[in-house]
Parts: sequence; C-alpha cells; structure tokens
Amino acid sequence: MEKTKGRVAVVTGAATGIGKATADLFASRGYTIARLDVQPGESILTCDVADESAVEKVFKQVGKIDILVNNAGIAVRKNSLEISREEWDRVMAVNVSGMFLCSRIAARIMKQTGGGAIVNLASIMGFSGGLFPNPAYQASKGAVVNLTRALALEFAPFNITVNAVAPTFVRTQLTAPVFSNPERLKVVMDHTPLGRLPEPEDIAQAILFLAGPGARCITGVTLPVDSGYLAR
Repeated sequence: MEKTKGRVAVVTGAATGIGKATADLFASRGYTIARLDVQPGESILTCDVADESAVEKVFKQVGKIDILVNNAGIAVRKNSLEISREEWDRVMAVNVSGMFLCSRIAARIMKQTGGGAIVNLASIMGFSGGLFPNPAYQASKGAVVNLTRALALEFAPFNITVNAVAPTFVRTQLTAPVFSNPERLKVVMDHTPLGRLPEPEDIAQAILFLAGPGARCITGVTLPVDSGYLAR
C-alpha cells in the first residue's frame, strides 16, 4: 500500500471533467489536493496556468508539491482557414506554455524536496491528424508529447519522473460538440475498436498509476487510454 499521508498533489483544470475526477481519486487515496482552475469554485485555487506570476503565487501558497497533474487545456474547434491568430495563440498559451510553466515551477520545488512526479494530459490527437479539423488543439497536444520527453530527460537527475496520458474522446465540457452531434459521435465510434469510450475516471486511474510508486522507473512515456484508436 502506497504511503500517501502528507503527500501533496496539484491538479490543474480541476473544476470539471478529467481534472475533477483525478483530484477526487487522489483525495480518496489520502493525498492532500490543491485544485487549480481558471474557473472559481468551491475548494478551487483560481489560477490561469498561462500566467507565470499567477502560477508562482499559487504554487508558493501550496508549498510542498509531490505530484503535479497538468490537466488544464482548451480547444477551439475551427479549421486552419477559419481560426484567428488570437484563438491559435490562446490554445498554445494554455495547452503548451501553461504546461511548461507549471512543470518548471513545480520541478524547482520538487528538486529541493527529493523528487516527485509530473503527469501531463496529452491526447490521441498528439499522435494523429484527427477525425475533425482542430489544428490548434492537435498541434498543441503533439507538443505536449515531445515536451514530456524533453522534461523527462532534464528532470531525471532530480528524481522527477515526467509522463503523459493520451485519452481518446471522453465525455467532458471540452468534447460536448462531438458527443452532442450524432453524426460526429458515429465517426468516433467507428474508430473505436473496443466499442466503448473511457470515462473521466478511467483517465484518472492511468494518471494515478503514472504518479505512483508502480511507475517509479517509467519516464518520458505517453500512455494512450484510447479504446484501441491508435492501434488501427
């Protein structure tokens, strides 16, 4: 049984969806949880991960950090001919720069306390051109996959592992435009060999594994939780 008493996990984008499920799971296992989100809410530390000074302030407030789950992310579902430069930049700011900023600020803390674990939220779209036009999101998640590798190598000497989880379509606020459209949902299911899609709790279980002692010799890996999507 893992000793979790006194261990602190920070989860970004924790107000809803995968982030909330992850924070709830870690809390049920005895971790002290810091829930970060840009949306105010009960037990939420309000923070825009793309704002470096805001991240530094909140992480200083949290103090000790053993685990960081970089879950915060956004999407603008527009094709390359329609998406504005401002929309593109905002997706990159949250999904890539925000993840980088949170990781390096957390790593500075972990380095002083003997190590830790960072788990990033990538996506099957980080390995695939996708099923629907969504270039900003797809490009950002491809960056997450390789940023995970780069940080894993850089932080390894500090006993910090860095891994990622790559979900397929999961029913959250982010994917509502897909799940509410029967034609689009059929396309997704046609590319899902297992015939079932994961719930947020399934992604949380994968994150818990990568953050725990069973993954102490795993770093730089992106684990698909995709019901067989990438096996096609």
